[in-house]
Amino acid sequence: MDVVCLASWNADLISRVPRPIARGETLLASQFEIGPGGKGSNAAVAAARQGAKVAVIARIGDDDFGRMALALWHREGIDTKHVEVAAGERSGVAQILVYEGGDNSIAVYLGAGGRLGPSHAQAAEATIAAARVVMAPNEVPIEATLAAFRIARAHGVTTVLNPAPARPLPDELLALTDLLTPNEGELRGLVGMDDSVPVEDAARALHARGTGTVLVTLGEHGACLVRPGTAPRHIPGHRMTVADTVGAGDTCTGALAAALARGLDLDTAALLANAAAALSVTGAGAISAMPSLARTEALAAGSG
Repeated sequence: MDVVCLASWNADLISRVPRPIARGETLLASQFEIGPGGKGSNAAVAAARQGAKVAVIARIGDDDFGRMALALWHREGIDTKHVEVAAGERSGVAQILVYEGGDNSIAVYLGAGGRLGPSHAQAAEATIAAARVVMAPNEVPIEATLAAFRIARAHGVTTVLNPAPARPLPDELLALTDLLTPNEGELRGLVGMDDSVPVEDAARALHARGTGTVLVTLGEHGACLVRPGTAPRHIPGHRMTVADTVGAGDTCTGALAAALARGLDLDTAALLANAAAALSVTGAGAISAMPSLARTEALAAGSG
């Protein structure tokens, strides 16, 4: 196995509205759709489409949305032997409002995935130990991620954490993280610094807490790769026609993990991750435009 993902899963309920809704206001949507989502699942799919052999550790409900997850993972060639189907529980749901221009607001109910715990990671120890990369989002319980990252560190497996949605993280988890992939807002929230502080300095505050490399995603402005003891590298953005930005950060994390699992150096992996994220915003929903490795390499070739 190349990549193991602690996979949050939810069905995305997506409504397209012209602008954010005010408190107490009702606004007509121009479009509605239901699709697969969850930051961990999205990252797993992104990694698989980049050519990685991927396994997920997850907990889903025994319902139609849970069956949607299994169908997606099987279709994408993702190993599901460490997926628990929880009888009598609902799968997660994300209610997503997409505005004109592609920005979005999201409310997530974790459902069965909220009970993913250390025992699930421990049951998958052999799979984690044999992997090249283990990744997780902040949508799964921190205790599960800690258990998985402890196992990974003991076996020399690279750990990648996407700290979204933003919430405080314990120092132990930060110290077990080889690569952190926050957006600018998540980064500043983690370190308690405002917009007056350069992202490089905010990232270095995480280095002081034990975190390894920080790849800060900057939307249309690309990304910034900040490694301990090395000058930051700014990766330029790509000019794309944006359908929506749902899943862009997850695509970045998944593509980064896949590239590292192939043995690519960090600079090359970051270029590919940035390009994959750019391509992902050209389609509606989280995974419709997640690119293949060939498309990603073609776009990244002009950005080195």
